Order: sequence, then structure tokens, then C-alpha cells
Amino acid sequence: MADDRRESMMDLQEIEPSPVDETPSSSKDGYFGGDKDSEYPAQAKRTSALGLGGHTSIWYLSRIQKYSSYVFTAFAGAHIANTSIIPLITRSVPESERYLLLTRPYYQGLPAEPLLVIAPLWAHVISGVALRIVRRNLNAKRYGAAANVKASFFSSDFWPKVSGVSKLGFQFMPLLIGHIFINRAIPNQFPGGQSNVNLSYVSHAFAKHPVISYAGFTALLAVGVSHMTWGWAKWLGYTPDQTTETGTGRQLGKKRRWYIINGIAIALTGLWMAGGFGVIGRGGEAPGYVGRMYNEMYQQIPLVGRWM
Repeated sequence: MADDRRESMMDLQEIEPSPVDETPSSSKDGYFGGDKDSEYPAQAKRTSALGLGGHTSIWYLSRIQKYSSYVFTAFAGAHIANTSIIPLITRSVPESERYLLLTRPYYQGLPAEPLLVIAPLWAHVISGVALRIVRRNLNAKRYGAAANVKASFFSSDFWPKVSGVSKLGFQFMPLLIGHIFINRAIPNQFPGGQSNVNLSYVSHAFAKHPVISYAGFTALLAVGVSHMTWGWAKWLGYTPDQTTETGTGRQLGKKRRWYIINGIAIALTGLWMAGGFGVIGRGGEAPGYVGRMYNEMYQQIPLVGRWM
């Protein structure tokens, strides 16, 4: 009997969860049949002058993850303008660098860089990891006790499923960290630091190491743009699983949304590649001392630097 009950509870975890986290706190009592006060008695009674009391940790973490992506999107907009749209308009790397130098202080200096890049990025990642841990513990409390199962932290029974958006985020993180390391950490080890990094720095890599450069930037742009596009679709309630259509039109509506979201992601990736590959990627090697310094910089890249 106990085995049957455990199998039944494990099956329940395979069902896609209802959007409890996004349910307004004012309506959660009705949603759960009035069990909020019994589960979180102290939390339900707390209030504040700002009206932030009474919410669970999932509520706060979800909003940190959501609003941090808003800020990072502003940085992404400035970045695609400098590395794709402006080069496409000028059709020249030297001409495009003039605009890059004008806007660089706004997202590569104090206080803009910590506010627009560093803080939102870490807030988004840490809140996402924390959300998974909190939800895992909640699943263990709900299903583990009911099924008489030991709630081991490392048990895969209670961990929530990884969504497609999260999978893209996990793939994007090492690519983004590598991009930041190459363009921020390595140049700081050389005289002049960040002042040496411009569009010519990227053009030099494409000219000297085309295979690695094209492969790396393709992966970075494709995964990153897809993650951000699907993430925004989720915030706007437009993913296929969030459709409100019923009956025979539901599957058609889900397919339509899937094609629209992926179409937007492909279009944005193509735009970024058009300027990045078509203009910057064809800018050629940097001459003289600057070119030799760039070679030394790229040789500092772990794993592949010895062949560069």
C-alpha cells in the first residue's frame, strides 16, 4: 500500500504545475482553499507601509528575476546598436568605433556598468537558482511527507522540471562568461586596459582565427537571443503553454506562438550577425604593435589560447 502511494505521489510530480507562483497573493487563499494562513502563519500576518508584507520568498525571487532582465535588456539594446546596427549603417569599422567610443562610458564605466550589467546579471542568475531550491524544498515538504519519502536534498524526485527557457539560460551562462572574460578580464592585464578593446579587437580575431571566432559568436548570439526572446515571451504571457485558448484551437494557437517567438529570435540573431559578421568580421587584422598586442591577448584564452 505504501509503495502504491509513493508511486502515485511520484506521478503527480510529472504533471505540469499550475501557475501558482504568478497567482496574486490576494487570490491565493481561494486558490488553495484557505490554507495559506496555516502554512505560513507568521508570514500571512506581516504587513509593511509599502504593502510588501505577506508574500512568500517565491514571490520576491520571481520578481527579482523578472525585473533584473528588464535592466539587462536595456544593455543588450545598446550593445546590438554598437555591434550591429551602426556598423550596418556606416559599413565601416573605423567609422563605427567613433559611436562606440561615445556610448562606451554609459555601459562600460561607473556607475552604469555595475547598474546595467553586473548587478542585474548576478541578480537574475542567483534568483533563478534560489527559486529552484525553494521550489524543490516546497515539493519535498508537500509530496515527501504525504508519500512517506525521505526528503533528501539531492533526490531528483522533488526538483522541478527545467523549462526550455531555463535550459537556454544554463547554456548561455558559460558563453557569456567567456565573452566577458575575453573582452574585459584579459585586456585589463595589458597596458591601457579597456581602452585597447574596440571593434578592431573583434575584427582581428575574425581575421586571425575565423573558425573559433565564427563558431563562438554564432553560439553566443543564437543561444543568448533565443533565451532573451523566450524569456520576454514568458513575462508577457505569450509562450505556447500560456495560451488561454481552449478546444480544437488550442493546439493551433500554441503552434502559432511557437513559430512567432522563434521567428523573432531568428530575425534578431540574423540582424546581429549581419553587422557583426558582415561588417566587423570582415574588418581585417589590426596593424603593427596593436595587432601584436591583440595576438598576445588572445593567447591568454584558456584551452584554445595555445593555438591562437
